[in-house]
Parts: sequence; C-alpha cells; structure tokens
Amino acid sequence: MARRAAGGAPLSARAAAASPPPPRPPRRAPRPCPLLPPLLLLLGAARAGALEVQRRFPSPTPTNNFALDGAAGTVYLAAVNRLYQLSGANLSLEAEAAVGPVADSPLCHAPQLPQASCEHPRRLTDNYNKILQLDPGQGLVVACGSIYQGFCQLRRRGNISAVAVRFPPAAPPAEPVTVFPSMLNVAANHPNASTVGLVLPPAAGSGGSRLLVGATYTGYGSAFFPRNRSLEDHRFENTPEIAIRSLDARGDLAKLFTFDLNPSDDNILKIKQGAKEQHKLGFVRAFLHPPEPPPGAPSYAYLALNSEARAGDKESQARSLLARICLPRGAGGDAKKLTESYIQLGLQCAGGAGRGDLYSRLVSVFPARELLFAVFERPQGSPAARATPAALCAFRFADVQAAIRAARNACFVEPAPDVVAVLDSVVQGTGPACERKRNIQLQPEQLDCGAAHLQHPLSILQPLKATPVFRAPGLSSVAVASVSNYTVVFLGTVSGRLLKINLNESMQVVSRRAVTVAYGEPVHHVMQFDPADPGYLYLMTSHQMARVKVAACAVHTTCGDCVGAADAYCGWCALETRCTLQQDCANSSQRHFWTSASEGPSRCPTMTVLPAEIDVHQEYSGMILQISGSLPSLSGMEMACDYGNNIRTVARVPGPAFDHQIAYCNLLPRDQFPPFPPHQDHVIVEMSVRVNGRNIVRADFTIYNCSRVGQVYPHTACTSCLSAQWPCFWCAQQHACVSNQSRCEASPNPMNPQDCPQILPSALAPMPTGSSQSIPVHLANAAFQGAALECSFGPEEVFEAIWVNESTVHCNQVVLHTTQKSQVFPLSLQLKGQPARFLDSPDPMTVEVYNCAMGSPDCSQCLGREDLGHLCVWSDGCRLRGPLQPLPGTCPAPEIRTIEPLSGPLDGGTLLTIRGRNLGRRLSDVAHGVWVGSVACEPLANRYTVSEEIVCATGPAPGPFSDVVTVNASKEGKSRERFSYVLPLVQFLEPDKGPKAGGTRIIIHGSDLHVGSELQVLVNDTEPCTELVRTETSITCTVPEGALPAPVPVCVRFERRGCVRSNLTFQYMQNPVITAISPRRSPVSGGRTITVAGERFHMVQNVSMAVHHIGREPTLCKVLNSTLITCPSPGALSNASAPVDFFINGRAYADEAAVAEELLDPDEARRGSRFRLDYLPDPQFSTAKREKWIKHHPGEPLTLVIHKEQDSLGLESHEYRIKIGQVACDIQIVSDRVIHCSVNESLGTAEGQLPITIQVGNFNQTIATLQLGGSETAIIVSIVICSVLLLLSVVALFVFCTKSRRAERYWQKTLLQMEEMESQIREEIRKGFAELQTDMTDLTKELNRSQGIPFLEYKHFVTRTFFPKTLNSQGSCPVQETHPLLGEWKIPESCRPNMEEGISLFSSLLNNKHFLIVFVHALEQQKDFAVRDRCSLASLLTIALHGKLEYYTGIMKELLVDLIDASAAKNPKLMLRRTESVVEKMLTNWMSICMYSCLRETVGEPFFLLLCAIKQQINKGSIDAITGKARYTLNEEWLLRENIEAKPRNLNVSFQGCGMDSLSVRAMDTDTLTQVKEKILEAFCKNVPYSQWPRAEDVDLEWFASSTQSYILRDLDDTSVVEDGRKKLNTLAHYKIPEGASLAMSLTDKKDNTLGRVKDLDTEKYFHLVLPTDELAEPKKSHRQSHRKKVLPEIYLTRLLSTKGTLQKFLDDLFKAILSIREDKPPLAVKYFFDFLEEQAEKRGISDPDTLHIWKTNSLPLRFWVNILKNPQFVFDIDKTDHIDACLSVIAQAFIDACSISDLQLGKDSPTNKLLYAKEIPEYRKIVQRYYKQIHDMTPLSEQEMNAHLAEESRKYQNEFNTNVAMAEIYKYAKRYRTQIMTALEANPTARRTQLQHKFEQVVALMEDNIYECYSEA
Repeated sequence: MARRAAGGAPLSARAAAASPPPPRPPRRAPRPCPLLPPLLLLLGAARAGALEVQRRFPSPTPTNNFALDGAAGTVYLAAVNRLYQLSGANLSLEAEAAVGPVADSPLCHAPQLPQASCEHPRRLTDNYNKILQLDPGQGLVVACGSIYQGFCQLRRRGNISAVAVRFPPAAPPAEPVTVFPSMLNVAANHPNASTVGLVLPPAAGSGGSRLLVGATYTGYGSAFFPRNRSLEDHRFENTPEIAIRSLDARGDLAKLFTFDLNPSDDNILKIKQGAKEQHKLGFVRAFLHPPEPPPGAPSYAYLALNSEARAGDKESQARSLLARICLPRGAGGDAKKLTESYIQLGLQCAGGAGRGDLYSRLVSVFPARELLFAVFERPQGSPAARATPAALCAFRFADVQAAIRAARNACFVEPAPDVVAVLDSVVQGTGPACERKRNIQLQPEQLDCGAAHLQHPLSILQPLKATPVFRAPGLSSVAVASVSNYTVVFLGTVSGRLLKINLNESMQVVSRRAVTVAYGEPVHHVMQFDPADPGYLYLMTSHQMARVKVAACAVHTTCGDCVGAADAYCGWCALETRCTLQQDCANSSQRHFWTSASEGPSRCPTMTVLPAEIDVHQEYSGMILQISGSLPSLSGMEMACDYGNNIRTVARVPGPAFDHQIAYCNLLPRDQFPPFPPHQDHVIVEMSVRVNGRNIVRADFTIYNCSRVGQVYPHTACTSCLSAQWPCFWCAQQHACVSNQSRCEASPNPMNPQDCPQILPSALAPMPTGSSQSIPVHLANAAFQGAALECSFGPEEVFEAIWVNESTVHCNQVVLHTTQKSQVFPLSLQLKGQPARFLDSPDPMTVEVYNCAMGSPDCSQCLGREDLGHLCVWSDGCRLRGPLQPLPGTCPAPEIRTIEPLSGPLDGGTLLTIRGRNLGRRLSDVAHGVWVGSVACEPLANRYTVSEEIVCATGPAPGPFSDVVTVNASKEGKSRERFSYVLPLVQFLEPDKGPKAGGTRIIIHGSDLHVGSELQVLVNDTEPCTELVRTETSITCTVPEGALPAPVPVCVRFERRGCVRSNLTFQYMQNPVITAISPRRSPVSGGRTITVAGERFHMVQNVSMAVHHIGREPTLCKVLNSTLITCPSPGALSNASAPVDFFINGRAYADEAAVAEELLDPDEARRGSRFRLDYLPDPQFSTAKREKWIKHHPGEPLTLVIHKEQDSLGLESHEYRIKIGQVACDIQIVSDRVIHCSVNESLGTAEGQLPITIQVGNFNQTIATLQLGGSETAIIVSIVICSVLLLLSVVALFVFCTKSRRAERYWQKTLLQMEEMESQIREEIRKGFAELQTDMTDLTKELNRSQGIPFLEYKHFVTRTFFPKTLNSQGSCPVQETHPLLGEWKIPESCRPNMEEGISLFSSLLNNKHFLIVFVHALEQQKDFAVRDRCSLASLLTIALHGKLEYYTGIMKELLVDLIDASAAKNPKLMLRRTESVVEKMLTNWMSICMYSCLRETVGEPFFLLLCAIKQQINKGSIDAITGKARYTLNEEWLLRENIEAKPRNLNVSFQGCGMDSLSVRAMDTDTLTQVKEKILEAFCKNVPYSQWPRAEDVDLEWFASSTQSYILRDLDDTSVVEDGRKKLNTLAHYKIPEGASLAMSLTDKKDNTLGRVKDLDTEKYFHLVLPTDELAEPKKSHRQSHRKKVLPEIYLTRLLSTKGTLQKFLDDLFKAILSIREDKPPLAVKYFFDFLEEQAEKRGISDPDTLHIWKTNSLPLRFWVNILKNPQFVFDIDKTDHIDACLSVIAQAFIDACSISDLQLGKDSPTNKLLYAKEIPEYRKIVQRYYKQIHDMTPLSEQEMNAHLAEESRKYQNEFNTNVAMAEIYKYAKRYRTQIMTALEANPTARRTQLQHKFEQVVALMEDNIYECYSEA
C-alpha cells in the first residue's frame, strides 16, 4: 500500500519502481457531511509529553499537498478532487473548490486544446493534486492536477474558490492566444507519479515569476502508461522531466507556462527516449537555499530525487540524488538555460555494518541553515513489510558547494573521469564527455553555475556520504529547527505518528518523544513550520491536516521535570513557576528569568531556611532564607513567606543579588502553628517564598516539642529524650523531657542516654500458668531508691515491687494465667500514681507463661517441650510435672500414617513428606533414623514439625526397587505404603515447533514421568516451561517466549538434578501475522463470524478475540487453516467503534513492525489497536404485515416473508437463521428490506403454536407465532353444525317472509341500498388506495420550484418571532408595515437632546449586570406585571442588547440559575414548560437568534418544500370555500366527508402582471371563482413574495366564450342556483367552462365588497359544495342528497392516510434537517446551552436522565422548532391559510410526541391527530435521542469560543434595529415601577456600593420632564 497520500510526490521514492501499487483507497466510509469542523476537535487535542496536536482538519478524500501563506495566516490544502482554504490558527474552513472528478483519458489531449480531438473514451477520473504553490508577488495560488495531462490553474490568493487567471483565456482577446500541448502538460498525469514544483523569483528583466517543475515521465514505455494497443503518447514531446516555465500572469498570456527563456532556447531538461528506461526519476522535493539571500549573494534551486539506475537489474539499488540549478543574481544577473547550471550528486546514508546498513532511497528532505537533513529508507524485498527500516542523515551545504566546484574543475581544468561525467542522456545537453578548456580561466561563478560554452549538464560520480544520526522503522518525513544549543528534529511515520528528537551539538540524541496525529495514516513527506509562529508545525496525513504545537511544556509541573526533560523548547519561568516556551515567559530575554534545558536541573531555584529546627516553646524574631539557583534579583519585589492555608508573613531582601540571595522572613504566629501528628514529637512545615502572587521556591523546616517525647515513647522516655535530634533535657525529679534545662528542679539529671534510670533485662525461666513466683528485676542508675514502684505485665496485671537493694527490686507474688500453649508477657516498672510513668526499658524484658494442657496431643510433643523449658510430663495427657515427680520416660514407637510422594528418581533428591504421630521429640531424635529400605533419607531441619511431620531428601539408589519407609526414634516405626525408586524416561515432544512469542502448549511423552517431588522443564537451558501438568506418561507445559526463530534444546529435570537423557528440541518460528479482519461491523449482541486473515496460523493452538472498553467477555476463535481464523464477535455494551485485541496461544498479539516503532517512545505504546470493530444496533425484523399470529394448515407449503429494518451491517444470507419451533426455514431470497424463506418438511401438530425465531449471531428475536389448524374431524363437525344452523335460518326466514310481503319488499329495498352503499364504500377505498400509490409520484414531479425561497429578512424574522401579537388575524403581516423598532425614533426635536442623554444613561445602566438582574427580579415580583408584559420586556431587552449578545447570554444564564433553583425545589421536570417569566422569553429569543442561520441554511428548504407540498396536495381535490373543508388534509376536523366528483380544467389565462403575460393554469371544475383567481395569481406570481401579490378581490376574471361573447365570472350573480333555501356559489362547472378555455384577468378599478370574505358568509344563506350536516334539518331533501348521506362519513378517513403518505418524504426530510448536525456548521449554541443545563443538573444532584431530556426538549424543540413549524410566516413571505395552519398543527403535534419520553397510550378512540403518525413516532424518537447524544458527544465549548461566536452573530446583524425605541419602551416599565425598583436597588449591597440607585434617579430626572410630553407631541 502506498506509504503516503497520492499527490505532490505521492510515491516520491517509489515512483521509479517497475510496477507501482494502485492509488491508496480512502480509508473511511463516505461521510454525510463533507467536513468535520475544527471546533469539534478543539479540545480533543492529542498530547504526549513534549508535543500537542492543537488542531485537526479532516478531509473526506486523500490529501495531496499543502502550502502556507504566512503573511495572510492561511493554509491551502489540496486533496483528491478538492482544494481547501483554511485559517492558519484553527484550521477552520474559509473557502473550498471542487476540481474533480472529470471526464478524461490519458490517451487524449487536454480539452483546453480547441484543435484536439480524441477517439478514445473519456471516463470519470479523479483529480490528484500534483503542485500547490503560492506566488505572493502576483497574488496567485498555482494548483496543478493529474487530469487533462497535468493541467494547471491559477487561483486567487485569499479565495481559493476563484480562478484568478483563466488559461487558456475563455473569451477571445484582440489577438487569439495559440495554445500548445506543452503549455498544458505541466504535471504528471498519473496518481502515483511524482511531481514537485517551486515558484522562482522573477528573472532579470522579466516581469513575472517562474515555475520550476520536476515530473516523473509517464509516457509510452513507462509503467504509468495505459496498457492498451495505442502507441499515441502526448508526454514525450510535451512534458520534460525538469522545466522552468513562465508564470507571468500579468504579461503576455501567450507565453504563460512556456519554456522560452529567449526566442530560440527551451529552459528544460529532458531525457532522451531511449534512455528513459535507465533514468527513471522520482522527485521528492524542490526548495530554494538560501531562501532569502542577501543582495548579490547567490541563490540556488535544489531538487531532491531518486533515480532507478539499472531498471532491469534486480540487484540495482535506487540512487538518491541532489540536483542544483542556479538562479540569476540580482537584477543585473544573466539568466542561464536550465541545463547549463544543472549538476547532480548522489547522497548516501550508510552505517558501518556493510551493505545491510545502507539506506538507499530518499524519502524526505528539509533544508536547515547549514545542513540538509534527509530521511532515507532501505527498501524491503517483501511488499507486506509495513514499516521499512529508515534512517536520518545530515549533509553540509558547504560540502555540496565544495563537491560541485571540485567536479567542474575536474571536468574542464584537470579532467578526471572518475570524478564527474556529462549527462549525455539529456536532449539539451552538449554531450558526450568532459574536455579540458585551454587558455580559459574559470571564474568562481562559472565553477558554481557553468556556462553555455562548457559541457553540461553534469553528474558527480562519487556520492556525498553521511552516517545515520537516528534509525527507526517507517520514517516518512522530516522537519528541523535550531533552538538554543540544540537541534530539534521532527520525524513523521507511516503509522501516523510524529517523533520529536532533541540532538545536542555533537548530533547525539538526548531526548525523544512521540505523539499520534492520525493512527494508521502515513505522514506526508513535507512538513513546514508556521511562518508567523515557529512554535507550530503543520503536517499532513493521508486524510488530515494537523497543526501541532512543537512543545507541550505545561505537562511538566516542576523545574526539575521541565529542565530535566531535555526539551530544547521548554524552560522554567522562575517568577511564573511554570514550564514554558521562552517567548511565553515574561522578561525571558534577561538573565535568570528563564532556565533552559541546556543549563541543567542544577540551576533550578532552591532554598534553605535558618534555623531549620524551631522549639515550639521558644520565641524567634525571624528566619533567614538562603535562596540559590537561577532567579532574578528579588530586591524591590512584593514578597511574602507562604505557609499554606492562606497564612503569610512579610519577607524582604536587603539588596540586589543573583545566584545566592538572602531574604528575611517573619515566623508564622504561634497560634497558627500546625498541630503535631499523633505519635510524633515534631511537625514539618513547608514554606514558600511568594513573589508577585506566586510561590516561586519552597523549603521545609521543623517545629519540635520536647515535652511530647515522653508521650510518644512512654517506655523509653528518658533515653528517647536525650537521644532525640533536638536539644532536649531530662528532668529526673519531674520525670519529664524539656527543652530548657533551667526548668528542671535542682537534682542530678542524666545528660547521656546511658545515664538514664533503666531496667537491665535478664533471662527468666518460663513460668507455669497459675503458679506464684517472685521475679527479680535489676536496675541501673536508680537514683531514686525507695520510691514506690509497681511491676506491670500489661494494663490489667499489676503487682507490688519491693526494693531489695539500690539496684534490684522484686516483683512480689506474681501470678499469671494463660489458656494458650505459651504466652509472653512484657515486664515494665512504673512509678505509683497517675498518669503511668515507666522506667526506661530500652531492651524490653519479658516473662513466658506456659500451659502443659494445651497444644500437646501426643507423648512426643508433650515431652519435647522440655527443650523449651516447659516442665511437662505425659500421663493420660500432658500435665505439669510436680516437684517430686521422676523424670519422664520414653514414648511409644513412631506411627507413620502417610508418605508423599510414593516414587522418586534413582538419583535421589526427592523431598519425601512423612506424616504421623510420635515422630520424635526433637530433630536429633530422628536425624539419622529415616530410611527407605537401605537408603538413608536426610531430614530437613526447617521442615521438621515435632512428632507430626518429617520432610527428608532421599539419597541415590543403585537401581530400581520398592520398600517401606522406616523412622527410628529410640523405637522403630514403619509405613504401610511403599516408596519406589524408578528410572523416568523421555521419548519425544509434540508439537515440536511454535511461534517465538511463546504460549505453545507442548506435550512431552515418556514413562514414569509422575515421580518425584519437583519437576522442571527448561527451554534453551534457562527459561522454564510454565503451567506444568503431568501424568505417568506425559508432561504438558507452556513454552516461554523465544528471542529468535531457531531450534532450542528442551531439558526435563527431576529434583533439580541433571537433565533426563534425551535430544528433545523445540523449533521457534516466526510469529503468526494478522493482515486483515472482515467484516468490520458487528451487531451489539455479538456472535457475528469475523474472518481473520493472515499467515502462519498452523502453529496457533488457541485464539481469542477481545474488544477494548465496550466489549463483554472475550470469545474463542476457530483456526480453519494456515491463513484463516474465524471468531464470533464479542458482545458490546454500546454502539461504538472500538479497537480489537487477539490473544494467540494466550499471548496478546502485537504486530512486530508496530512494536518496533512503538519502542521509540515506550510511554506512548498502544499495541493491538490496529484493527477496529464498529458496533451497530441489532437488526430488527417483523412479519410482512407486522402481525403477531400467523395461521397455517398442516400439510400445506409454508413460505414466510419477513420484513427487515434498514441497517448498515451488510449481513450475508448465510448469517441469518430462521426457525419455526425447532424446524429450520430455508432462506431463498435476501434483500435490503425483505427475507423469503420456506419450510419443506411438515410441521408437527402436537403443539398448536410454534414460535418464529430469527437469529443473527447472538441476537435472537421471536417475531410471531405460527398457529396450526385443527384436525379434519373438527372441520367436518364445524361444517355439519354450520349446515344445520343455516338450514334453521332458512326455515325461519321462509316463515317470516310468508307472513309479511310488505316486510319483504322493505327488506329488498334495504338490501338494495346496502349493496349500493357497499359498492360506493368499495369504490371509495379503491380510489383512496390508488391515490396513495400515485399522489406521491405526481407531487414529486409537479413540485419543481424554480424560483428562490422567499425568506424574510433577518429583521422581520426577529420582529415577528419576538412580537407575534403584532401579526394580523390572518397570521401574516405585510412586510411593508414597518415595525416601530425598525423605523426612526419619532420624538420632537425640542425634546431630543435631553431624551437622548437619558436613554444613553439608561442604556449604560442596562449594560450593568447587577442593575439589570435587580431590575428584572423587581418587576417580576409585581403582581400586576402580567405574562404579556414579561414577554414584551424580554423581547425589548433582546433588541436593546442585540449588539452585545455575549453580555445578554451571561444575564440570561444568571436568571436561568435562579429559575432552576426555584424549580429544583418543587418539581424540576416542570421547568421551562411554559413562557411565564422574563428569562423564559429571553431564552426563546436567544434560541431564535442563534438558530437563524441553521433555519435559513439547513431547515428552510425542506420546510418550504413541505409547505408547498401541503398546499399543492390540498389544491388537488375539492375545497369547500365556505367551511374550508377539503378532500385532502391531515386534520380530521377539516376533512370533506363527501364524495364530490371534481375534474381538472386547464385554462389559458392572460394577465398583465408579475412579469408574465399568459399561462396555462390548472383548476378544478368545483372551484369557486375566487378559488380560481387565487390559483391564477399563484401561478403568475410564484416568483414574487406574497406581500406583493394582488388580492383576489382586486382583480376581475373574464371568460371569452366566443369571439363575440365574454362574461365576467363572479362567485354570486343572477345565475346562481338556490338549493334548500340557500344560494350556491358559482363554480367553473356552473358556468360550463370547457377544457382549454381562454380567460383574461385584470386589475379592477373598484373593489366588490358586497360579499366580503367568502369563508365569512352566512351558512344559513349560502353554501358551496355541501350543506350543513344538521340531523334535525327539514326532511325535504333531494333524492341525490339523501342518498349521499347514507354513505358512512368515516370511510373518508382513508384520505388522511393518502395525504400523509404523499407528504411523508417531505416531512421526513424536514425532521431530519431539524435533528441532524452539519459537520461544517455545528449548532454551537445548542451544545453550549445543553452543557449549561447538564452542569446545573450535576450541581444540584439531579441525575435522572428523563429530567435532563425534558429540560433540553423544553429549551429547543418545543420552545423554538414547534413555534416555527406552526408559524411559517415568521420565516417566509407566504400566505398561511387556515387549512394549512390545521395541517401544520398535526405535524407539530407529531414533533412534540417525538420529543416526549412518555409512551403514547393509543386506542381506537384516540384522536386521529395522534393516531395518524403513531407508527412513525418511535423512529422519530430515536432520531431525537441520537441528536441529543450527538450534541452531548461534541467537543465542549469554552466561554471564549462561545463569546467569539456570539460576537460574530452580533456583528453580522448590527444596526438592524433602533435600540433607542426599545430603550424608551423599557423605560416605560421602569417609570411604572419606579418605587419598587428603587427599593430593590437600596436592598442590594452591590447596587448600593456602586450607587446604582443614584444613577437610576439621574435617568428618571432626565426623562421625567420630557418623555410623556414628547411622546404626546410625537
């Protein structure tokens, strides 16, 4: 696969390969929106130690090239078929242009050649960008692509979407420009062929820039030429490998892109046709060096390229070349032909390890000031190698210059054929060899640049060599910066990572870090630093553009970490105490302010405190601070000592100093000393020096308290006191430790620890429990003889102590008890009295008390206690031995119960465990008394348990035998079991090979392998084989990891003796490799079969598959063969994409190439995530008609049609399992939506019901139940019963009929009527069904609106949504009626100065947050401040603060917090449900402003199309002009429940208005004349906003029945018909107007107001289509009407479904537009507000997700969208009729239900308005929840970003409204509630402090005298 995106040099180094790989396909699926906005990625920055990806811009197609415009701060990005212009700072999209795909053929000339024709077929071809170069001088961006033979465009700098210069010129100029193919064939015309370009400064005397182009040859004979029979080649003659072309766009366009340097020469280097096979050039980069030379200094253009020297030779290595071309020096320099100065030399990057350490192919170059850094790779034989070995080398430009001069000297002055050669393969060269030029002295310029009379072009034969500075696999790009004493190298990799390497002056690596930019996407070979800010690096991966901060210094929090990281960019900013870039630290240019990495951690600021130890009881005047390290002079700065917890004291520095500064500081007050920790006599205090509000350096000091020593160490109080690290003294008399010796009473006090009174420990014999003894205790330094003492053996055991002499006391009559075998009691002496004061006992003295009756169950254990000093005797148990009892005798013979193991090897060493009783009293009893037959067994002392257990090591045996075990302890005991000596044998192992990663379970076969106590299996003599399991004939274990693929010996050792003789070997093999998994999608339940492809799976014993983060338990896989494994996908917790891990033989699989790369930075290791699984929702199925019961008769064939919901899983037919009960249903057909299956075998009838189950992986769904029919007997019985009943019925009917003929006639008449009614119902239903099928198609065809959408201007949108009550009763407000807020502030001029000053002052008050919040709360507390006033105030405030939306948003948030607090205390779910407060209306207005652009750009079009569709569908049928009811509607109340036959009429109408003269208009013959006029007006004025239409009553309609007769058509005239006392409105059918009739419409002079509006006519006098349905109306009705009334009106409800089905697509499009997120324009305001709601809920502990859902729904869908859906006239200049309003109400109700979380409880009695969309509501709900989740998952917005967005919205619509009018209206409320506002301001402390009440009084004073008077005048 290609390493980098196809483009500028897509395969730079590989371009010369014989058969290049195909272009890399896009890595990701097509996206619904083309671009993901960078704001989404703002906080998703990747960070790794020393690098930070600050911004990303994803491209839907593979990227090719990029260019930076530093002056304008712009990035130009070229991708396949796209050009983007991005802002440099945040990579946000500014402009874009589509440049492909186009119809093209590589065998055809560019279509820009007017004379060229082509017989080859042109196919749709992607355009890969080849050159993207900036020409700032001419304001151009040069963009060349692979289409049209490498055609170039000159686009406008600053607007990439515009073409600056059309070439060839589109319009013919005065003189036609002759265009040749060579002017069009600029770049390579193949995606994988390399091209580089470079804009050169203008040559001497020429006006424009020039373009240097290097392009790989793709013509006939190359691997890029199409493989067909054509020999036609447009490349050889027209496209040289290297050319300099004219780029003078301001001059003669006839010379644009030409090679002409002068009229006779071409400025090209073209390889001869016969030599192209030997010189395949692949270009890497073109660059200028030096980029900006001083005046008169030379500047050169360099080309870095690769040449495949001998293409047919497999051993041939690519040659890396650097070519140089001279540019003219200054304005007077002569321009040379390209080949004259062209010279190339090889670059060789090789280590010292021979050819294997040679990196021969150039990948990327970067020119620094004096060095050229280049990345080379070593091509691998295997194309599957993911990460090719690569190295970084550096070459000196001075060496390049010296080599070039030496080469020209060797060619022309002193010829040396082994140094330089002439490139005779070049068409424009001078050929064939160097020759000495006699009598010519070469000038320095000729040595540098050659001359026309010297041979050219030249090739230096010896390469310039360099040793690798750094090696790593998969390097793809390089960029270099010099920072202080370091060289910082940035290296991109093929896996999408960026490495950062710091090199010291001797080019040694001192530190390295890495960050992942785009995992798995190769980094493009060109990286560039931001010209405006070198702290940022731009780089490109195959699908992303990234801006990377060169150092993430902030991750280092301490100076040591910062400086120790050895990052050249980072240093410690001492006074700001942070790690920063140097430019980010204030005063960093001055010494000591910023410590760089080169200075080392030793220069970090440190501090010492004097005194370091402080006595808690002593007073101190202050502390001295010795500060050292790199710090500026602190003299004169604001300083303090900071002790934490906001405790600070004053600090000062006496004078200026640097490296060693002295400061003085007051000690913290005694009452603020920190408490002493328990069990500690001191506390360590951390103190910092605080300078200018920051703690810059810290140190610790200690506060100690001697008097706590006795409490902390009560048993060594004196010793601890005198040996403490503080100066403490012991007062013997007070038994206290003090810090001041003068506080001791006058008595001899010890001065050293050894002088302390203390107990001298002595050994005491163990005491039997309950016995009474006196215990002597010896004392030292007992200066207080005679003092009352007590002996303490614990808190409860205290006995009197009696002095014997001055150094001894007796603990008198001590009696101690224990219920244990033995217990140790501590002994201490204490002075009588409280609290307890102990004599020191530095070595604790103890007394052991034993109990013979406990813990000795047999004789040996009892008598064995004698060694412990326990005087016990065995007599029916263990008892205390009395003083007169004889010494104990002997015990019974040993009793052996078990031995383990039962066998061992002949070599011995087996640890034999013997368990039993009386196995000796002590080890010496059995030391030489354990035998196995005649072989001794040596007991182990550390494993001996008295009497119970002996562990001994067996000795070697001469041969195999078996015998009992004997133990002799004065008496002999023998085991019942026998121990056997055997000879274990090893035969072979299997398998004998496995991967070197380890984990293979091997089985070693042999005999007697179960023997002995310890077994080892060693692999390669050192590594243990783990998890041993053995039987008599086999050993199974797990092989460890191996170092290399090689055979290694396997050793079996028993008892750590020598290896069992065998020649076992295990062959380590190369690890298995996983190359791909498919499919990459799984249902969330898991169980889908994932096929894993790779190599060497034959060694795999077990595989499991696990999913990170969201996966459930791992699944076990199955190995099919050496290249395929199948795994059931694990189940997942949620729908998401997650990385997959494989465990092969129990070891985590890791791609070796990826691991090798990760080792570059172990901190960043991320293994195993090369493969990912996308988890999608489980598929959903239902029967075709969604029924839950299906009836079936046994014996009949059964075919099921199963409906499948649309999903993206791409399941194959074999992945479905369908069962009916336990019987499989054979699948015949599988499509996207439908599955057909059939059952061929008979279904058992034992069970009457069988479940129909579908299984996909682990997912099971029972979709229905199959109900089997009964037996034939039951059918026969049913038929008999039915026949009998039918017979009885006939008899009864016959009797009845004979009795009454009249009844029979009536019955026949009724039957006839019912049949007729049934026929009508059947016909109506058939029509409804046909309409449902055809209307959608018809409507879609007819709804072709060519004109633009009549959006209202923003200002009218705002006034209509903010002040809806100002609309007229018809729901539409003519735009011409100017809202007061949009006009002038109408006040008399005499009042204007004072009022303007007052309004200005009032405006400043409203812009004060404290005033405005108090003002709003004060007004809302007034009971007469109605809801209407609140909404009006909120809207006026929105208008007044429209210019400061960020301030308005802050106010709204504060008021919302108050509202949330109030709601949370009651019922939080009710919050924002209505608009009853100021802030709720403010939120409505805020949403309207923020969502306007979304409404206009995204939702407007589908909404308008829906309105047009509704209107058109209504107009397709009859509409009653008076009642408004129609044949087609969504609202049951507006449904015309009659079968009115209406036929369409196409009328030819002429009308001089709205820009058209005549049209054919479609109307219905049942339309009234007013309805016809409205349809005519709509047809003529459809491109005009509704507010500018004439009204129907303003026009007359005249019908020309013949050439002589014409009639004025009106709704009512003398010909109108009267039915049932009501006059019927005239229709087209009434006038008998035929199809195609000619009508003329004209504006009338006088309005006919006799009728008024038709729908307001009195229904008692007039009707149109139907009479009022009054059941009590007089029965005198015509037969036709009475007949029609028989039809059930409910049957017409199907028309609701017909209308719904027709409009469904438009409604779906609208809902999707509302509830989707455009990636290029995300809803920032919605994200910001929803995050605010979630934050508020979290603060109040509201965790119920339903509450949050309700809050969000009340904020956006119900507050904004429902309002817009019901009121389209807020958005469009249209006519909203009552009927459209009724339909929109149904749609709005469906939208409300979709946003609700409560389940709809619907039944047959539910209103149709809710039933109509009941089926769609669950799907809409999913869309709503997905929308909320997408908003939640967006990257959070910072306040700064939101404020910037709001400021942009304010700026966009500034000066739209007259804010003075709004202020004056708000002031009316302020005047009305003046007293209450003043009271509230007085009560608010902040308002009082800022004197807001006085400012408010000033406003009142300015306004009061004038406002009412002025308004009355106005």
